[in-house]
Amino acid sequence: MSVEDAPGAAVAGPEPIEVDMPGARVAFSTRRGGVSVGPYESLNLGILTDDDPERVTRNRRRLAAAAGLAPDRVAMGWQVHEAGVREWEAPPQDGAFAAPGGSRPRVDAHTTRAPGLGLLVLAADCLPVALASHGRVAMVHAGWRGLSAGVIERTLEYFEETPAAVLGPAIARCCYEVGPEVLGAFADVPGAASGRMLDLKIVARARLAAAGVEQVEDVALCTSCRPELFFSHRRDGGLTGRQGGIVWRR
Repeated sequence: MSVEDAPGAAVAGPEPIEVDMPGARVAFSTRRGGVSVGPYESLNLGILTDDDPERVTRNRRRLAAAAGLAPDRVAMGWQVHEAGVREWEAPPQDGAFAAPGGSRPRVDAHTTRAPGLGLLVLAADCLPVALASHGRVAMVHAGWRGLSAGVIERTLEYFEETPAAVLGPAIARCCYEVGPEVLGAFADVPGAASGRMLDLKIVARARLAAAGVEQVEDVALCTSCRPELFFSHRRDGGLTGRQGGIVWRR
């Protein structure tokens, strides 16, 4: 804790939800443990929100420290809800995580073989999916558009052996009412929808199973149902922060 991080008051650090994976570890942040205020309270990681950029930068440093990573060894992209994948062979130069405003490739998934290189996606209801084998990791931002476009399948093509998967916190079927266009995109997935309510995790599990992924762990928490733990775009009408999912090889 530093005076800079919490002037005049003690602020507990982040306590991400962490899961061991083959040769890797994944951490999903909550909204707790940061320095932002108002609708972005407190560990908002999203620099494109209306939050104070300096606070977001401090929040990112706090999350990196909690994960045991240097901020300049965390890669992130400009998420566009598509199926692009970026392979990182080394930490980003002038990366946007450590230096907001830095370079961000327009991709929704990342993969690497490099040890100790964190791969981050941001979310405020979309599903973060971590993948890990003993020689490679990947992190996927899987909203309905990305799932429909095949972002999971595209990312799995980079793996030489079948990885394990962890599904992070996301909006659950209880809170995710969608329209005909979205329902139609997943009409081929048994059990994905109940009326107008869609389950992103059932879709993700179906995509993973079709590719032979059998080891799937689920952080079974709904971002919309838990305002004390998570930001939610749907629940908060868009005025909200972003949590993150970050995976790295150990």
